Amino acid sequence: MREILLINVAGEDKPGITSAVSRVLDEHGADILDIGQAVIHDNLNLGILVMIPDGQQSALVQKEILFSLHAMDMRVRFQPISESSYEHWVEQQGKPRHIVTLLARRVAAHHIARVTAVTVEQGLNIDKITRLSGRVPLERIEANTKACVEFSLRGIPVDLTALRASLLELSAELDIDVAYQEDNIYRRNRRLVVFDMDSTLIEAEVIDELAKEAGVGDEVAAITDAAMRGELDFKASFAERMKLLRGLDESVLAAVAARLKLTEGAENLMSTLRLLGYRTAILSGGFDYFARHIQKQLGIDYIYANHLEVVDGQVTGRVCGEVVDGQRKAQLLREIAASENISLEQVIAVGDGANDLPMLSIAGLGIAFRAKPLVKATAKQSISKLGLDGILYLMGLSDRDTLLWQHEQLLSS
Repeated sequence: MREILLINVAGEDKPGITSAVSRVLDEHGADILDIGQAVIHDNLNLGILVMIPDGQQSALVQKEILFSLHAMDMRVRFQPISESSYEHWVEQQGKPRHIVTLLARRVAAHHIARVTAVTVEQGLNIDKITRLSGRVPLERIEANTKACVEFSLRGIPVDLTALRASLLELSAELDIDVAYQEDNIYRRNRRLVVFDMDSTLIEAEVIDELAKEAGVGDEVAAITDAAMRGELDFKASFAERMKLLRGLDESVLAAVAARLKLTEGAENLMSTLRLLGYRTAILSGGFDYFARHIQKQLGIDYIYANHLEVVDGQVTGRVCGEVVDGQRKAQLLREIAASENISLEQVIAVGDGANDLPMLSIAGLGIAFRAKPLVKATAKQSISKLGLDGILYLMGLSDRDTLLWQHEQLLSS
């Protein structure tokens, strides 16, 4: 009579443990029903669920495993599993899967406690917990320290809207980012990432920088803030700001471009995306002069932005062609995806302002980055506490993955 047995092995990690256990199981013709292993601080936890075809051999299997692992100083526990319990477990595999990602400068116990309490309230069961970030130093947190823990969940939320709202509230209360996604085939199969430029790829609003040079900085900045919060129509506010730039000397453009600062994590993100074969684009309500400057720095494939009109060495206060507003960004995203033969589900869109919401809403993964409250509350995901390379965590990529790929690239070049 067959027997189902759960084997748990724990102790200091060392080579040969899995090999020793599987060799015994092989000798008795056992089938592996499930297997999982985790190592935390050089301590191993190995779980193997097996079916032993002849239940009478179970005691012998246990004895031989204990003997083989005794010399390795490993602890072993055996638990018989009933067939009804196993069948119930099998039935759970059809339930929807979800990913909750916790991002912070440092993850504390109360962060885990509060996030998991929300998932329990929603009837979701944790299948797996993974640390995606590198190891955090004990002594101090650097300005660019990153910490990320990913929870793989199974089940049907009691109220999906309430789940998202609770996680958003936790983000604000605990000063962390908590992202929720359905775990589907597209999550690790994105192919195109499109970015807003101002206050997303760079730590400035270019039009505000130009306004400072024109002596109307405060006036333009106030209009920009209202527009990004969604309080003003983008096209109307853009035209109003442009008028204030009339007469600005063309030489100022190069000076402003030279002092633009890339956002934290932008270079790491872009180098990783290029390494993995992603296509990238800037879709900006700013100006193509500066978008080209950023394109050269980061190796971006496409840029679409407003063309600043200059006549006789002076800014006219107008732009040439169609203004790139929110709807135009969404249209451009669709066009680029179609030209690359990519579905919208395979697109990631990143932005901070109200004029980015149309493209964030149609992308498979829309991320509000250090965004205004309206945008953060409306977008599917948001990142406020880490740099742009925190996006890699939402894609399910670990620091170890990216470092290995970068190392392999260096060796092959």
